[in-house]
Order: sequence, then C-alpha cells, then structure tokens
Amino acid sequence: MKTALVIGAGPAGLVAAEELARAGVSVTVIEAKPSPARKFLMAGKSGLNLTKDEPIQAFLNAFPDAPDLLQDILRDFGPEAVKTWAQDLGQEVFTGSSGRVFPKVMKASPLLRNWLVRLDALGVTLRTRTRWNGFTPGGVSVVSAGGEDILTPDATVLACGGASWARLGSDGAWTQHMGADVAPFKPANMGFEKAWSNHMAKHFGRPVKPVVLKAGAHQVKGEFVISARGLEGSAIYAVSRDMREGAELFLDLMPDLDAGKLQARLNKPRGKNSMTNHLRKVGLSPVKIALLREVGAEFTAAQIKHMPLPHEGPRPLDEAISVAGGLRFNALDQSLMLQDRPGLFCAGEMLDWEAPTGGYLITACLATGRHAGRAAAAWISQQ
Repeated sequence: MKTALVIGAGPAGLVAAEELARAGVSVTVIEAKPSPARKFLMAGKSGLNLTKDEPIQAFLNAFPDAPDLLQDILRDFGPEAVKTWAQDLGQEVFTGSSGRVFPKVMKASPLLRNWLVRLDALGVTLRTRTRWNGFTPGGVSVVSAGGEDILTPDATVLACGGASWARLGSDGAWTQHMGADVAPFKPANMGFEKAWSNHMAKHFGRPVKPVVLKAGAHQVKGEFVISARGLEGSAIYAVSRDMREGAELFLDLMPDLDAGKLQARLNKPRGKNSMTNHLRKVGLSPVKIALLREVGAEFTAAQIKHMPLPHEGPRPLDEAISVAGGLRFNALDQSLMLQDRPGLFCAGEMLDWEAPTGGYLITACLATGRHAGRAAAAWISQQ
C-alpha cells in the first residue's frame, strides 16, 4: 500500500491527510505537541471564525499580493465550501452581521473531535510528541521519546505553520531543514507597542469606539483596546500591515459626525463646565479625551477627526495572530510541490501569504491543505 507522511496536525495538515486517505493512501500524521490543532483550538476560544461570507472576488482582495496559484486554490475551495465542510462534520454554522461565519456552538473543540473521529475511521494514524528532524539520504527523520525514526513515505506534506504562538506549535523551526527560498517572517494581525503616560493607566482594558482608523491607503471603522503595553483589537489588526510597513496611524474619534457639526458643538459656550465635561457633552468618551491629551492634540474638529497616534512598532513576532513571509511560491509548482524535491508538498501558514483576521486565515489553510493533499495523492498514483 502506498504511504504518505503529513508533518503538522493543524487544519492544513489534517485536511491534507484526509484527502490522501480518501484516495486510498496509508497516512501518518506527526505532531510535535501532545495534541493536534492547538492553535486552531485557541482561535476558537473567542468564537471560531471559519470564513467570511462574501463574493469570491471580495474574498480574494483580502489577500494582498497573492499569486495566481493561491487565488485559484481559494476559488476552488472558498467560503461556501468551508461552510459545507463544517456542516458535513456535524457543525451548523451562522453568518454574523459583518459576514463572518461561525459554528453555532462557537467553539472549535466539537468540530475537531468529529474531524479526528472521521480521520480515524479513514485509517489515518496520528503520532503526537513527534518532531520532524529534517531529511536523510534514506528518508525523513522524526524524533520522539523513543528516539529517532527514519520514515520512507511515497510522498510527504509539510504543514508546519508559521512562526507565531510557538507554545502552540508554530515556531518556524522548519526553516532550518529547507533549502528552498523562504521570505523572512514578519508579524501580521498584531498589536503595537505604546509607552503611555501615567494618566492613561486607568483606561487600560477599555475599548475605544466607535472610531475610524486610517493608515496608508486603508481605513476601517470599528474599535480597539488600550492595553498596558499599547494598542490591541480588531480595528488595529485591520490596518496592521500598513502600520508595520511604516504608515502613520490617524484616528477619527467622532466618525458619525461631520467636521462642521462637530465644531459647532465645540464652539458652544461651556459656562461653568470644565473642559472635560464640555467634551463629554460634545460626545467624546473619557478614553477618547484621554487620548487627545496623551498626544497633545487641540480640542478642535480637525484634530478630533484626524488625530495622529504614534507608537513604538509591532508587538513581537511570537505574539502575533499570524505571520507574513514563509516559503515563497516560486519555489513550488502548481501542485504546491517543491520544485527541487519531488514528492514533497507544502501547505498552510508556512507559505508566503498574508491575510487579515475575519475567517480568511483558516479558509486559506484548509484550501491549501486540500490542494496539497489531492496533489500528493495524484503524484503517488503516477509513480
């Protein structure tokens, strides 16, 4: 019987294993951690956002600089396919007001349990606490508590993840075993460092909303959180790529009021009211007033609607939700097989693509894992 090895038991690796098993291949999945899909489970703790329900071109636009190959893979397995996949695993889904798709139970664990049962029924073997140790002349070296094994699969799929959240398995260590072209990792969908003055401490943990964030050519309306170390939250993540690349961050603290009406409110006599109370009556929350004072802005409509917010750069790579960089697509053929190593396929976040939060990340991992698994099965059958 033909055999395949899948390295990494996250979504990309598990879906590749399933495709191989369905093609009649005997599949072993190895995972360095004690249990599979730890980052997937962590993502589901606050609500597992599987995909984004939107037209496919809008979905593809969320992947800046995506090569044609990745776009084709996502067209073949996009938002509708992800919803069907989850439902086939017994998880009903719903679409929120923003278009984000979640399982009705919101958690990742029921879906993963059902998926592992299905993989077991297909004959997939899962070996945890087993780390890939590179290639040898005779095959693939893996190390576990029992020592080193040399495996000789007919094909191998790498789904080793990126380089964030190392404690969950994505540590980027795979790069030391690859001679192929790897783009340096950068944090993506991350918070930013900010050294606050003492008067901001009472606002730590508070959301700033509603607000429009502008960085480079992008802007987003939403909210973010003042943390002890800086800036966090969905709206920050949405413009984090531009900020990482050096674009200044500006805030519109009163996005639902045009500048003229806002200035008219500001111009009203404040009488015996303090400036703080006057600004509250204008519509500014205490945390927004604190931000204006933090940056030394004037209390004018122009400043309130275009307030600069300097920062000290991105949080560390290991704290980012995801990463940019990884194995460049020019090292791969159309089947996601390494051009200089026949029989070795790659998938998931270890590839050089970047996307925002909102369901895009998991969808791309599933789509590339499916593509690599199917391609590996086809390659095995041709040998």
